[in-house]
Amino acid sequence: MCRNIRQLHNFEPPATSDEVRAAALQYVRKVSGSTKPSLANQAAFDEAVEAVAHATQHLLDHLTTSAPPKDRDIERARARARNAERFGTPA
Repeated sequence: MCRNIRQLHNFEPPATSDEVRAAALQYVRKVSGSTKPSLANQAAFDEAVEAVAHATQHLLDHLTTSAPPKDRDIERARARARNAERFGTPA
């Protein structure tokens, strides 16, 4: 599950709220050990996702860097090339 959490800082265009929430959801799923909580735990699960998303957005809003922003398409192509080399599949 954690492999699905992607770097969100220093991209052009910046990470969307949907991307931040998706990362928060993956984090809470990993920590809780379940991809779908029971009805008894649904409220706590949803509250945790929102809290992590808020903290993540706060962090992204306050980070600074002198590096130029990364291009999402270039980074995606690099990841595909790494996976092709690692797993022997076509990029």
